[in-house]
Amino acid sequence: MFSFLHPKSFNPKTDIPSLDGKVILVTGANAGLGKQCVLEYSRHQPKQIWLAARNLKKAQTAVGEIKKLVPDAPIKLLELDLSSFESIKKAARAFLSESDRLDILMCNAGIMAVPPGQTKDGYEIQFGTNHLGHALLTKLLLPALEATAKLPGADVRVISVSSFGHTNWPKGGFRFDLLKSSAPDLGSYKCYFQSKLANALWARQLAKEYPQFGVAAIHPGLVQTSLMDRATATPWIVRTLTNLAYPLLPSVSDGARNQLWASVSNEVRGKPGEYWVPVGVLDGASDDAKDDDLAKVLWDWTEKELKDISL
Repeated sequence: MFSFLHPKSFNPKTDIPSLDGKVILVTGANAGLGKQCVLEYSRHQPKQIWLAARNLKKAQTAVGEIKKLVPDAPIKLLELDLSSFESIKKAARAFLSESDRLDILMCNAGIMAVPPGQTKDGYEIQFGTNHLGHALLTKLLLPALEATAKLPGADVRVISVSSFGHTNWPKGGFRFDLLKSSAPDLGSYKCYFQSKLANALWARQLAKEYPQFGVAAIHPGLVQTSLMDRATATPWIVRTLTNLAYPLLPSVSDGARNQLWASVSNEVRGKPGEYWVPVGVLDGASDDAKDDDLAKVLWDWTEKELKDISL
């Protein structure tokens, strides 16, 4: 399935071009892949990086650790809880009050295999956080994204961090009938897989709706992050096997390369909205994740759910 023998060579320290004058926002950036992206972007002189996170105390610690390596990193904290529309609105207002441009929006945050639950607005917790939260954030930040895309030499990117887990969702589309419940009968992993399919298809349709943006969905690979630690609904045997395999997994610095690559690669511009595995390999998407009709169905459902939400 994966073309592991032909990955792109990509070193963030040398292959990310100058980011002079650019504004970047990374969600879920207080740890793991998001934090690593902030660090790597910081090395290339952007105008500003917004580090968005639910826990500002942990985010402040992350900033301190990044600044030990890049003392002049232009980081600004942004409190953001993707499971709350009100928090997303507040974050978007805070961003737009200070910046009229946004060059890279990295939709990185996510939860995995948590117990059944619902967001503050009543949606299944993983779908609501991983998909709807990012969809609303992007929708509210469109004024900055669209304005930036009109600037000379602009290269606006929106990156959606999906997962190969989306291929484990049964073929045939979404369980829209369960998305306004905790969906306990689906199980925590199926809820996660469904949300990751949504991440891939949303990027596919976003690229069609806004062709002026460079859009990609990516799979970071299995990486040494804390995501599994927060997967509290994971069976003990799976957790045990994961812990045993953990030392063999790629580091966070390696794991972040695919989404960093997607945020600057010219190849993404030529294949808008596609799904990429590490690093820069166009492979691994399920049939559903390549279904343009299903992407439009998800897009229309999402737009209907969010239509009355504004700043």
